Amino acid sequence: MNLQHTKSVQPVEMAGRNQNRAWPVILEIAGILLFLLFMAPFLMVLLNSAKTAKEIIFNPVAWPGNWAQIFQNIKMIFENPTTDYIGAFFDSVIITVFSLAVISIFSAMCAWALVRNKKKWSTVVFMVFVAAMVIPFQVVMFPLVKWFKMVGDFIHIPLLGTYHGIVFAYLGFGCSMSIFILHGFIKNIPLELEEAATIDGCSQARTFFNVVLPLLQPAFITVLILNGIWIWNDFLLPLLILGSNGRVQTIPLAVTSFAGSYLKQWDLILTSALLAMLPIIVLFIFAQRYIIKGMVEGSIK
Repeated sequence: MNLQHTKSVQPVEMAGRNQNRAWPVILEIAGILLFLLFMAPFLMVLLNSAKTAKEIIFNPVAWPGNWAQIFQNIKMIFENPTTDYIGAFFDSVIITVFSLAVISIFSAMCAWALVRNKKKWSTVVFMVFVAAMVIPFQVVMFPLVKWFKMVGDFIHIPLLGTYHGIVFAYLGFGCSMSIFILHGFIKNIPLELEEAATIDGCSQARTFFNVVLPLLQPAFITVLILNGIWIWNDFLLPLLILGSNGRVQTIPLAVTSFAGSYLKQWDLILTSALLAMLPIIVLFIFAQRYIIKGMVEGSIK
């Protein structure tokens, strides 16, 4: 009887083991397919960046006949009389750097103040920031432009078409997620560290910058990278605040300048889009471990 029972159990156990071994293979295959799916647009841009406009129109999926064409396309972009691509690149750098500085410092200070003030209003303010994350941008974009024009006329400092205007707009839209990330991280910093600094004679500002901010490094870097990717690639907000033909331009706006009303220069459009991707791809490759570390530590804490 025991032998029969043992024989009947063994096939069930073997089937369970085979099933457990099959799942990692299935998940790996699914991961590879998803990777190819998401990489397909990037590969199409890369392949067509090494073609002429005629080759792209006739066969966009073909392999480039001459990879050196990409350098000719880059030369045409830089020499284009109607588009200042280099100027747009430096404008994007200025806007991204200043926006990240303002968003990160303001969000860290605000999150710290909300965590350390154990009052009802701090909870209400935090929930308002969280609620702002779920409001679609399309709902507020037209009132935003009207409000920027009204405020600029009132204070006699133009906000539309200026560096400080777009940086201020990014502060408003970027601080919600940043405060949400930093708030959870700060909650688990021991209060005794700040009390010890206060006893040693540190002011609140010095306590924040010398004690709290260094401990926020993983979450702080995560906030910088996530906002940096968003700001660098953003198109709609710069279009509304700066305009398509303004004095200040960003790279996404410069890319669209090659798509005219009657003629679309696909070779220049795709090559300029590839150039716009490269800095953020390099940044993500070198900084992805900080993103993962910040997210994991924030979730654990």
